[in-house]
Amino acid sequence: MSALELVTQYAQVALTHLPEPAQQFLRNSATQKTLGAIAALGLVRATNRFISQRALQNWTSNDPWNPARELILLTGGCSGIGKQVMEDLARAGLRVIILDINEPNFDLPANVFFYKANITDSGDIAEVAKAIRANHGEPTVLVNNAGVGHDGTILEEPEAKIRQTFEVNTLSHFLMVKEFLPAMIKANHGHIVTVASMASFVALGEMVDYCCSKASALAFHEGLRQELRHWYHAPKVRTSVIHPLWVRTPMIHLLTENEAQFNQPIMTPQVVSDAICKQIVSQTSGQVILPARQSAASLVRAMPTWLQESVRTYASGSLKRMRDAQAALVKAQ
Repeated sequence: MSALELVTQYAQVALTHLPEPAQQFLRNSATQKTLGAIAALGLVRATNRFISQRALQNWTSNDPWNPARELILLTGGCSGIGKQVMEDLARAGLRVIILDINEPNFDLPANVFFYKANITDSGDIAEVAKAIRANHGEPTVLVNNAGVGHDGTILEEPEAKIRQTFEVNTLSHFLMVKEFLPAMIKANHGHIVTVASMASFVALGEMVDYCCSKASALAFHEGLRQELRHWYHAPKVRTSVIHPLWVRTPMIHLLTENEAQFNQPIMTPQVVSDAICKQIVSQTSGQVILPARQSAASLVRAMPTWLQESVRTYASGSLKRMRDAQAALVKAQ
């Protein structure tokens, strides 16, 4: 008896144990066709998910996870998302090195080390890298987390702030990878994590430079994957990109201080940290959108123009209404 015949036989036996109305419903040809279509769709989705995951891993398997082998290098680890990632990785027993322009205002765990560095200056990065290698060895995981964001329309925002946004949110990724990726390529082992944003997909008013810089971060991630596979022949160097929506950090304090007028969800840093740590520990490449229910945002560019404009108008409208309410409150005072 074939496997299909065996399954069919068991299904028929199970069907006889159901109440008569349920049996009639399941024997209905329309019901059977619907259930068949649902099962087929589920199979297609599972197959698609499996193939996508294998493609992201370059069709290679991981070596066994060995925490003692790993050294995490994290930019912007003294506050916000970066600090949460540092704490979670430290609790997992991993060695973590923080690079930040600001000194930590908290006690570091025993397995965490701080180095002050300007990650937009290649000379400064090179000097710090020498000290890191001498004291700890080569980093095996680089989390490009540091980011800045400023308020203001294109005409209002000062040039210096626009330049800083691109230097920290985009250019630093190039400089950090130039310094630390060669050792990963040589070992064919490592992980580059790019912290982008939902702004990679949808540009909003009053934060145009930020959106541009995060779209660039996504393009950086995608291009890096191609170079690792086809130019550097290092398929086991993993790459992940993380796209959070709004996160409750000091960078968006103007939003959190006026949250009553802002009708979009705001996550805690813990949600983002959980996703980043999962990618690192599982040694899995991937693209993670947070919250997951907002994953349709990645499809905006494929939508009809009128629908794209509707999405951007909705998102920008939330910001504009909050600004108007804020201005009215200030004026009333």
